[in-house]
Order: sequence, then C-alpha cells, then structure tokens
Amino acid sequence: MAFLRLDPIDLKILDAIQRDGRITKLALAEQVGLSPTPCWMRLRKLEKAGIVAGYHAKIAMRVVAPVATVLMEVTLAYHRQADFDRFERVIRDIPEIVACWSVGGGVDYVLKVMARDIDGYQRLVDTLLEREIGIDRYFTFVVTKTVKDETVLPLADLLPAQS
Repeated sequence: MAFLRLDPIDLKILDAIQRDGRITKLALAEQVGLSPTPCWMRLRKLEKAGIVAGYHAKIAMRVVAPVATVLMEVTLAYHRQADFDRFERVIRDIPEIVACWSVGGGVDYVLKVMARDIDGYQRLVDTLLEREIGIDRYFTFVVTKTVKDETVLPLADLLPAQS
C-alpha cells in the first residue's frame, strides 16, 4: 500500500484540526504559517485522500448521564471466515458496542460497550448469546475510572522517519 507523504505543514494542519475540528480557515492558516487559500487547498487534499475521515464532537457522557463502560473479550467457537463475518456483521449493528477490534493473542475480539448500567450490559450479552453468533467465551472488564482516553493522535511520533 502506498502511503501519502506528509510534510511538516500537513502534520501541523492535521494536529490543529484534531485538537479543534471547528477551527476557522483563517485561524488554521495562521496556526500553520500559510495564507488561507493554500492552507485550505492542503486541507481539502488531505480530506480527499481519506486522511481526514470526519469531524466529530467528543461528548462527556458522564456529565449527561451515568453510564457503564465495559470492555469485553470474545473468543469464537470456530474460526472460519464465515464465522468471523457473521459475528462482525451483527456487532456493527448494535449501537451500545461503540468499538470492536479483531485482535491476535488468546482472544478473537475486544469490544468497548457503553450501557446505561451493568444490568443493561448483561441484557446485551444475553441477547448476543441468544442470537448464536458463534461466541464460545467472553470475559468482562468493567471500567471503574478513565485514566486516559485520547482522541488526538501523535502523528509525528507514529509516522516513519522521512529522509
């Protein structure tokens, strides 16, 4: 897969919009050291390339209502492609499952579930088991405190060194 080369200005643009998705064109241009038109053209290029996948608001859910955040490890009974496909198709349609990662190691998936309470989480698990989507085992980890939940990616640290 060919990756788009990002220069220092591109990285500044991406960093700025990660921190403030509502930043004005003028403020963005000033922050990255470009005039507005070239800055806006670069941002459009990054969007068209799929590097900027969207703009979102981060909701402080615990300010709105008490919620239970639960991490769930899932191991499937069988490991045929059809088994993975069936599980993933069902998981995508459940709004309380806000993230799902296919992982290597001793389990097949790690899910992040947000429910009204632990009883709501257990009802969700019961429904998943009743649907017979191939779950062999699952383990539940109730989040008691969020220590870090960063949405800003450290782009400069993650990209390969550019020569």
